[in-house]
Amino acid sequence: MVKLIYTLADHSDDVNYCALSSSYLATCSMDKTIRLYSLNNFSELSYSPLRGHTYAVHCCCFSSSGKILASCSTDGTTVLWDTQNGQRLAVLEQPSDSPVRVCQFSPDSTYLVSGAADGTVVLWNVESLRLYRSGSVKDGSLVACAFAPNGNFFVTGSSCGDLTIWDDKMRCLYNEKAHDLGVTCCDFSSLPVSDGEQGSRYFRMASCGQDNQIKLWLFSFADYLGAELKYKCTLSGHSAPVLACAFSYDGQMLVSGSVDKSVIIHETKTGNILHTLTRHTRYVTTCAFAPDALLLATGSMDKTVNIWQFDPGQHFAGSGLEDKPKMSVENWSEEEVSAWLCAQGLKDLVKCFKMNNIDGKELLSLTKESLTSDLKIDGYSYEKEAMENWISNKRRSSPMTNLPLQSLVLTPNRTLKMAISRWLETQQKYNETT
Repeated sequence: MVKLIYTLADHSDDVNYCALSSSYLATCSMDKTIRLYSLNNFSELSYSPLRGHTYAVHCCCFSSSGKILASCSTDGTTVLWDTQNGQRLAVLEQPSDSPVRVCQFSPDSTYLVSGAADGTVVLWNVESLRLYRSGSVKDGSLVACAFAPNGNFFVTGSSCGDLTIWDDKMRCLYNEKAHDLGVTCCDFSSLPVSDGEQGSRYFRMASCGQDNQIKLWLFSFADYLGAELKYKCTLSGHSAPVLACAFSYDGQMLVSGSVDKSVIIHETKTGNILHTLTRHTRYVTTCAFAPDALLLATGSMDKTVNIWQFDPGQHFAGSGLEDKPKMSVENWSEEEVSAWLCAQGLKDLVKCFKMNNIDGKELLSLTKESLTSDLKIDGYSYEKEAMENWISNKRRSSPMTNLPLQSLVLTPNRTLKMAISRWLETQQKYNETT
């Protein structure tokens, strides 16, 4: 069950794109503005709308932390904004001055890609705010971009119908003619899947185009082989060009929006249509799932953004491992475990897990004790009660290093808490199925 819970009608022209973080909804429009809303009550923030672009804003996206918002425009720039106060942090000018049609952060927000109407693609270093690498496609405008979950590759889509795989050194690794009349959007599912035919592991990718089609692909990568895109199937349902597609947080659903004014939600695994939403009165240009809530946002040329909520009973979110056989998880590589952590919002743990060589088998064997002690996640963590007793006895040094404590304020280790909670959920699911 999906119900419409809110309609935002603040833009004065077509809505081109919407994006969600764990706290905010961002929308951008032909009216040259970006608007920011709180996900708590969908009220517009006091410093919204964000103004600075001189022409239409085509795309916007959040960094992994949600603290930075990027937007790109026909004016040839990509602008970075502070989501805490709406201040403009930087203006990145496309070297060719061509209209910028798409922008996307890498999963860890080290890089930002901007793609332009003249086919140029630029990889920016987010920390230094400098151009890192650049390239271009052979034909057409760049209109779509998505990073692979491991962050080492990204895919661009062009108006001539090509999907192109790039690595993080901007080397073109693969090119596929995907949609005869042009690609309009593409997106990756954040969790790995197994191909039943060969037992290989892939990431799902979806693309949509002016040919009315949504195509599912299997994306594989290896350090020594590069990357490969393998066509899987075509999803039907729309009667006109499909302008947008996006995977749900757990990868189990794929949403699409079309010129036929409808929004269709497919079950990714079977391709079955779960819901068809028909509340927009003009072309649906954008759709996006929230990263950690049962929410979907869709935007349209009718100048509105609709917020949809899923019934709590709908199988949607969780650890992302519920529908995976235990054997499949046991066979995960360290990279696939890292991708799963990123998908759960636990990217801070990736380095720690890699240092400890945690693969799928090790992941399943972790206990609460090993999570809190053996891995020594995020420095040193303690039980709250034990640390309060330590401080109450007028001790002012670290229990681990004996060095003086800089502060006596206890700060919750939310990353560790999330890791333990997700691990407990996963183990419970497996116990129920074994």
